[in-house]
Amino acid sequence: MKAKLRYGMVGGGPGAFIGDAHRRAISVDDTARLSAGCFSRDFEKTKQQGEALGINPERCYEDYKEMARIESQREDGIDFVVVVTPNASHYEVCKAFLEAGIHVACDKPLVTESAQAEELKRIADEKDLLLMVTYTYMGHVTSKYVRDLVRDGEIGTIRTVMAEYPQGWLYNENDWGGKQGEWRCDPSQSGKVNCLGDLGTHVENAVAMMTGLKIKRVLAKMDVVVPGRKLDDNDQILVEYEGGATGINWTSQFAIGCDNSLRIRIYGSKGTILWFQENPEEVKMIKEDGIPRVIKRSYSAITPGAAKYGRLPAGHTEGWLEAMGNLYDSFAECVYAKEMGTFTEDMIDYPTIESGIQGLKYVEACLKSNENGNVWVEV
Repeated sequence: MKAKLRYGMVGGGPGAFIGDAHRRAISVDDTARLSAGCFSRDFEKTKQQGEALGINPERCYEDYKEMARIESQREDGIDFVVVVTPNASHYEVCKAFLEAGIHVACDKPLVTESAQAEELKRIADEKDLLLMVTYTYMGHVTSKYVRDLVRDGEIGTIRTVMAEYPQGWLYNENDWGGKQGEWRCDPSQSGKVNCLGDLGTHVENAVAMMTGLKIKRVLAKMDVVVPGRKLDDNDQILVEYEGGATGINWTSQFAIGCDNSLRIRIYGSKGTILWFQENPEEVKMIKEDGIPRVIKRSYSAITPGAAKYGRLPAGHTEGWLEAMGNLYDSFAECVYAKEMGTFTEDMIDYPTIESGIQGLKYVEACLKSNENGNVWVEV
């Protein structure tokens, strides 16, 4: 990629965690330059954030629709937009930029209903645009390595997958987790789910990406446990995959002692793979001899397709921001190739709109299962 791209951001105003994280991730490899923004519904906060980030005041917008329209008409307009607003607004924001002919990167979950996601896909396809959903953990070198190990048959046929993502930050009924927790627990901003949308979609995407398995049906028990909550804060999902493999997915927001504990355990006919995102430098593989083997991120065993995303030698840890940066590296390369007319589908190495759609269908099937008395529901 020879020329630096320009990007804009919707959301990510003063004090917003995820917007700042996306900006830092993009800057890890100097992938693109932030050139425009509508950072808040409060225009004064947008201007404040724009000034702090060194953005031309005329490219700080009061309304995202105005931003999409004007940026699409500028000779130096943005190449893509990053959407980091609460879930319920994702659809309208993404739609506005796609209709304006601008590529989109959106934080997960993509939207709140699969029908909305299908409509975004229709627009993106019609206008030949790219849309990335930032399932950050799939940017880790080691998660990509797990994908390659499974694809290459290193553990044989997958029999079962145990996946969990517990956190503990919303355990206290008297503490709503500040700004980040308040909107997640609010149905008007988060949609019909909290924990399953925030954490469960990560689990679904991680298993799908690492194993290539497609969910056939689910049986869900979604609980609202902490007093005062309106949306789920603990989910236990039985999963049956096409081809016969099974799994159990657990997500929670009141698991005291758990920080960001996404774990994937894949059990095959010839071995086991264990991956823990809080220790993303390592993959543990156990073959038929029962001997655990630990492969570190920068060891020569890492497959070339995964190793190319590494930046530092062994022992120099890489983490969450680098993983998100890896997604943006692939996305930006594809955006640039689209503009140069050199794009091919095999260049994509990030979660696409199809990944977002599948996550929403998973959520909807789980909701239906739970509402109907914890029964099996086809996805």
